Amino acid sequence: MNFANRISKMDVSGVRKVFDLAKQIDNPVNLSIGQPHFAVPENIKQAAIEAINADDNAYTQTQGAKQIREAILSSGNGNKYGENQLLVTSGVSGALTLAFLALLNEGDEIITTDPYFVSYKQLSLMCGARPIFVDTYPDFKLNAADVLEKITKRTKCIVLSSPSNPTGVVYSEEELKELATVAKNNNLLVISDEIYADFIYDGELPRISDYYENTLVLGGFSKSHAITGWRLGYALGPKELIGAMTKLQQFTYVCAPSFAQTATALAVGKPLEKEVDEYKIKRNKVYHGLQEIGYEVERPGGAFYIFPKVPWGTDMEFVEEAIKNKLLIIPGSVFSEKNTHFRISYAATEDTINRGLSILEKIFKK
Repeated sequence: MNFANRISKMDVSGVRKVFDLAKQIDNPVNLSIGQPHFAVPENIKQAAIEAINADDNAYTQTQGAKQIREAILSSGNGNKYGENQLLVTSGVSGALTLAFLALLNEGDEIITTDPYFVSYKQLSLMCGARPIFVDTYPDFKLNAADVLEKITKRTKCIVLSSPSNPTGVVYSEEELKELATVAKNNNLLVISDEIYADFIYDGELPRISDYYENTLVLGGFSKSHAITGWRLGYALGPKELIGAMTKLQQFTYVCAPSFAQTATALAVGKPLEKEVDEYKIKRNKVYHGLQEIGYEVERPGGAFYIFPKVPWGTDMEFVEEAIKNKLLIIPGSVFSEKNTHFRISYAATEDTINRGLSILEKIFKK
């Protein structure tokens, strides 16, 4: 079959390969999946059931149903935006796809970090654009001066993730102000992926949109409320861009799932102290456990990932050895142009984390 050129430019998801592998291994120690291990809050599940039983199953407006739009615009970061600056989307991945399709032409460039979330690279390639990576090893922080060096006449935007997948890095207020200055001086859009904004372990989360108006904020509820399969996110930003994304959504996703919008409106803005406290304990356990074994590792400030350096071989060689021992982790080259690290998700039970650390200690000196 004669496929479009964009297909040959894109890779199969390395994360999904590991997910598929998990089904083939009996009782694996799974530290690969980027999904909270806790259950969806009971009131949200009940609200979804009631919405379906009440026949709330039809299309909503493309922009999103009234309840969830009002909830987003009246809570947290949303209260500084107007009605025409919000689009409810089919997950943050849906929002990112619409944004790239609205912005990128053949030959355009985006600037992002290395390591990066997998979709930034693959979606830009799908649009015929070039991802330009800024090497952020070993601390995984995007430096404003390094960004400045990468800007060309083809640069369209800077894509930023804080807290980050795969590293868990969180940017400081000062770092974001410096990045905002570079973006402003070069008239660049910033896309700020904030899907993990609820998982912050050391203080408050600074947001680049507080310092730079030309920012598209992407958020959602998949991670915070364990509803990854419901596909519900949103975009907040410049009204012209939101308008273009809305036009594209009319002919692609049409709207986000209706029952999910109704049920999740109850969750917007609700505190998650219990879950965040639990994940902070897991973060500390994994970070200190890896350090004690001897791994080179940076302490994540948010999300539920950590990105250690492999102690020997390439990332694939190391991950293959882990899989032989029934431990599922993700090779770092899935998220990077380098093959020196691996990703752990500590969104897992204490027993799973303990078993994982034991295996990582066993294979450390192989």
